[in-house]
This record gives sequence, structure tokens and C-alpha cells, in this order.
Amino acid sequence: MTEQENPRNVLLAGATGLVGGLLLQALLADGGVSEVHALTRRPLALHHPKLQTHTVDFAHLPALPPVDEVYLALGTTIKVAGSQAAFRAVDFDANLAVAQAAFAAGARRAGLVSAGSANARSAAFYTRVKGELEDALKAMSFKALVIAQPSLLLDQRDGLGQPSRLGERIAIPVARLLAPILPGAYKPVHARAVAQALVRTVPTAEGVIVLPSDVLARIGAERG
Repeated sequence: MTEQENPRNVLLAGATGLVGGLLLQALLADGGVSEVHALTRRPLALHHPKLQTHTVDFAHLPALPPVDEVYLALGTTIKVAGSQAAFRAVDFDANLAVAQAAFAAGARRAGLVSAGSANARSAAFYTRVKGELEDALKAMSFKALVIAQPSLLLDQRDGLGQPSRLGERIAIPVARLLAPILPGAYKPVHARAVAQALVRTVPTAEGVIVLPSDVLARIGAERG
């Protein structure tokens, strides 16, 4: 039996978000996954034989159960968080803390929901924090690190209990029109494609792999 055929225990942080919720669905539907441990700030309404929900304080994580893979999808906005410091506490500190705790629990493969144009040297705070997190994860000893860098997500967040994002409501219709002429890394992509691309890539990846928007869309559209 090869490594990817062994039943996998996986950890997911961010299951109540847009991409994170779709990651949860994809992992639960994956026949190669035996257990999904979801770290959340509040209990999930979903119940599934594979799912174990752990309500945690991300600033003080407990020891985690043994896992093979970790998926990092925690994220917020400065408007919701209230300040740059609060934003960083979620998007950088919490994700990194989960990655470190998962590594200590045995995870050697990681999937990250980052952002297009993420760069630790960016002048923009949002993309700089995303880039700093990518660099921090690259410095860890994961056997595989798959970084999804979606551009604009072509999905509304209705039903997630999140505030409406005016910028997205304006940008999504425009992005749909411009998609055919946008360069690959800037093409908008559906959140489901991001989730599917990570779930399909992480189990067999080697080293650091960066998936820009157009590649996410292509892998996410492939038949399983």
C-alpha cells in the first residue's frame, strides 16, 4: 500500500469560512480520509461520522490528536477584526500556531489558503501578512506545502454569518466580464475550485507548490 493509499487523518482550521467550509465538505467526501479534526471557535452544526470538532482558543491551543495533513483556512478582514493587529492575530498568528501544533502532532503535509500577490515585502498590509505567513510555513520542515493563491473569489458569503463585503459585490460582476483577458494569476476563481485543488494536491505533493488562480481553477475543475 502506498503512502497516499493509507487512510489519512487530517486537521482543518477555518471550517466556518467560505473556502474552509468547502474544504470541510471535500475532505469528508474523500474516501482516503478517515478522520477530519476541525478546529473552530464555536461548535459546528454539521455532524458526520468522520468529523470531530474541537472548540479551541487559537491563542492557546491544546495538544492535538495525531494527524497526517493540516489545512489552514483561517482568515478575516481588517474591517471585521477592527485593527491591523487583530487582523494579524488571525491571519498570521493563528494559522502559524495551528501549523506548528499540527506538525507536533505528526502532520508532514500542509495546505494553505493564501491570496494572490502575497509577498512579505509588499507595501500593502494585507498581502504582506499573507506573504509573511507563507514564508514562515516554508521555514518549517513540512514534506509538502501547497499554497493556494486565489485572486478574487467568485462567490458571495451569504449564509456564512459574515458581514457583506461591498468591495466583493462590486468587483465580482466586473471580474466575470474581464476574466477572459486577465493574466492567469489574476483570474477570478470559485471557492470550490480552491478547496478541490488543495484536497487533490496536498496528499501526493512534494516540496513547496504554489497554485495561482488559473491553476486552481483548472485543477478544481478536473474530474476526480
